[in-house]
Amino acid sequence: MAHAEGSITIDRPAKTVFDFVLDGANGPLWSPDTTDARLRPGKPLGVGAVFKQGMKGPGGRVDADYEIVECRPNEWIKFRVVAGPARPVGTYKFESAGSSTKVTFVLDFQPKGLARLMDGMMNYVVRAQVGNLSNLKSYLEAH
Repeated sequence: MAHAEGSITIDRPAKTVFDFVLDGANGPLWSPDTTDARLRPGKPLGVGAVFKQGMKGPGGRVDADYEIVECRPNEWIKFRVVAGPARPVGTYKFESAGSSTKVTFVLDFQPKGLARLMDGMMNYVVRAQVGNLSNLKSYLEAH
């Protein structure tokens, strides 16, 4: 199993940070591995929303569509990847700290079948994705 967890404090209110992360179309603005992302029609932002997302992979763009499976405004977002070769599950937790927000990101990948062959590579990938929290902080504090 690949697992990574990280936290960062962003000098923005929880609502601002939560709303920005909830809208997966913002992913390419702060995650350098995200090539494109858009909300699939038919569902509003929140539980059940699915984002058509592309990630940089070894051979180019890789599908990494995801669905928001749990959500509590300004507190947490849980998602699961529903397309592509790897299907991790992730959680963002948002904690107000005055006018700032502590964001904790947890990402887990439990391989099944032949996907177990990707476990070593996925350890690297999930750590890199969690490491992108610093980009989120930089982007939000600059805008």
